[in-house]
Amino acid sequence: MSVTGPSATGGGLQQVMALRRQIAEQSDALRTLREAGSVAGSPQPGTQAPTPAGGGFADTLRSTLDQVNAVQARSSEMTAAYERGEVTDIAQVMLARQESSVAFEATLQVRNKLLSAYQDIMRMGV
Repeated sequence: MSVTGPSATGGGLQQVMALRRQIAEQSDALRTLREAGSVAGSPQPGTQAPTPAGGGFADTLRSTLDQVNAVQARSSEMTAAYERGEVTDIAQVMLARQESSVAFEATLQVRNKLLSAYQDIMRMGV
């Protein structure tokens, strides 16, 4: 017997949305890595670019933090423009503020995970 209605489709919809979020996050991570690789110089066809010792993760983290900073700056500029009367669409302003908030929260979560991993490593016995 098939169950239909909001309860039957709600779980499936949530799973699809979670999968979509995962794919989007992986796509963003790959794009960031590709951009970081193109900054270091393009490799010859058929060869793999060497990853600088310790530079790959730091560069990726730095570029991600720069992106979050840019989103926050754009949000503040839009808020200030709305207060001056230059922007009349409140939906755009609120969307920019929400995007800035989500980016900041994600950055905090990454920081918390990195700090936790660092503390776990420091507690390990030699």
